Amino acid sequence: MAQICFHSPIGDISVFAIDGKIISVDFGWGADNEESDSFVEAAKKQILEYLRGERKIIDLPIDISGTAFQEKVWRYMLTIPYGEVRTYGEVAKAINSSPRAVGNACGANHIPILIPCHRIVGSNGKMTGYSGGEGVETKKMLLRIEGHQL
Repeated sequence: MAQICFHSPIGDISVFAIDGKIISVDFGWGADNEESDSFVEAAKKQILEYLRGERKIIDLPIDISGTAFQEKVWRYMLTIPYGEVRTYGEVAKAINSSPRAVGNACGANHIPILIPCHRIVGSNGKMTGYSGGEGVETKKMLLRIEGHQL
């Protein structure tokens, strides 16, 4: 497994990859036994460009692996355009589910930023839960980077 940890405008980030696919993006500093490679170096570069507002699309292979339902929610999140949001209710309606189930799948997302769970908000645009970084404040920072008016 390749791993890279780095400082970013929204805090420390650790990226993990296997066989040329991102398997996890974690907020915080990973283990000290970091084994970097050119792929995770490219991931770091793209993520930092995104966080500086220089890139709208992070173009990296990801390993979407979870339950069938989680994968359905995560794939839907990938269709939400940069700078736009959807409510938990809108996502639930689109995939024939419930808002609470969508929220649970968002919380289980192991590749935040790349699978943009920060683009899912509460009814009327209310900023609700975010399991990464500093929680809702990190979600707000990511949406501001994308130019979304809060």
